[in-house]
Formats: sequence, structure tokens, C-alpha cells
Amino acid sequence: MAEKTEAQKRAQKAYMEKFAVARVRMEREKYEAVQAHAEAHGESVNGFINRAISEAMERDSAACATAGGPAEGMK
Repeated sequence: MAEKTEAQKRAQKAYMEKFAVARVRMEREKYEAVQAHAEAHGESVNGFINRAISEAMERDSAACATAGGPAEGMK
């Protein structure tokens, strides 16, 4: 594979600067279960974790709205 050009390196750096990195620690057996689940659903582990977080946040927000709890961002 050819080495990246300077323009490609700059573009990748600019793209990656949009993201923050969150490290998650879990027991190896749990990680392997997460990995198998993600693969079985055609996702990467990162994609699955991001989807799971988004779905949990949506459920939590809906539960707070239904219960008359604090609005999103007001916790």
C-alpha cells in the first residue's frame, strides 16, 4: 500500500479531531460477548457501543419526560 500524501494526512487529522476517545474497561469475557453480538448484527464493537449509548439515552430521556422528571441537560 502506498504511503499517504501530506494532503491525505491533513484530511485524516482534521477528521479525527472531530472525535473524543472514551475508553471502556470490561472483563475479557464480556468484551468477547459484546464483540460476538456486534458481529452477529453486522456492526463493529465501536458502532454497537455508540448505538447502545444512544438508545439508552433516548429511553432515559423519554422516561424522564413521561414521569415529569428533569428535562435533558437539566440533571
